[in-house]
Amino acid sequence: MNSRSARLAAALIALCAAIGVGFGFSAVFGRTGSVPLTAWIMAAYFTNLTGFLVLSVFGGIALRVPTLAQPRLVATTLLATLLVGLVQRLLLYGVKTLRGGDLVGDVLLHQVLPVLVPLFWLVFVPKGRLALRDLALFASYPLIYLGYTLVRGAYDARYPYPFLDVGKIGWGPVAAYSGVIAAAFLGVGWALVLLDRRLARRRAVAG
Repeated sequence: MNSRSARLAAALIALCAAIGVGFGFSAVFGRTGSVPLTAWIMAAYFTNLTGFLVLSVFGGIALRVPTLAQPRLVATTLLATLLVGLVQRLLLYGVKTLRGGDLVGDVLLHQVLPVLVPLFWLVFVPKGRLALRDLALFASYPLIYLGYTLVRGAYDARYPYPFLDVGKIGWGPVAAYSGVIAAAFLGVGWALVLLDRRLARRRAVAG
């Protein structure tokens, strides 16, 4: 991932993440007029937090920061962006009509990054570095977010997503939605590990 083309691709992805989060921040700030309140609102959403994760990881790759160029960390980021895109498409698409900065941020974070990050992994990330034990690492980020969201929601009675709104739909449906999303996430993670192994074997034979 130290090649010039990899670093340029990483810089482009980091730029998309920065623009997406930045436009979203600007749109929310336009409604609140308060930087702290805007930051508090933005930090409620898995999409925005994942945007910051993408910015950090791929910005680090572009700047040759070794600790941020680990295949496991890139894979974790890949799965997070896929989760963002799939949940938006399956559970949230059409719920709100977006305009201006909200729309720009939505397109970049929900549609562009879930395509660019997997493509980067396919083309530039060394294969054969993932194992099934990495599923625990992959799952830690969304699980931590779920706990954070439920604690935060209990504090201010506001939930960022309707399928996590305990106050409106109750604990049972929230647990069911979370279970289905977790199962799908782990299934995709398992498939990613298998694909990583297969691509590593294919490259070894070709080499």
